[in-house]
Amino acid sequence: MPKLALKKDRWTITFDPSLKDRVQEEARRLRIYPVQLLESLVRERLNPYGLQSIRDSVDYVNSIREDSAQKSEKGFLSEIKKWQKS
Repeated sequence: MPKLALKKDRWTITFDPSLKDRVQEEARRLRIYPVQLLESLVRERLNPYGLQSIRDSVDYVNSIREDSAQKSEKGFLSEIKKWQKS
């Protein structure tokens, strides 16, 4: 039996031409396709926790490390104590 080809849904979005130009410019700047930019915007808007929408995990981890390096040990311990009480 031959395999059936998957039928792809095509969506057409029409909106303001100046907005379209802005999306294309931003996509060029980020070196991604405009569709990827729109998908990331939708994911960011609909994802309340934001954990799945991290693009660059290395940059994210480095920023967390920098933030934790700036905290003192006393501040860190007091934050843990507040968390335990709640």
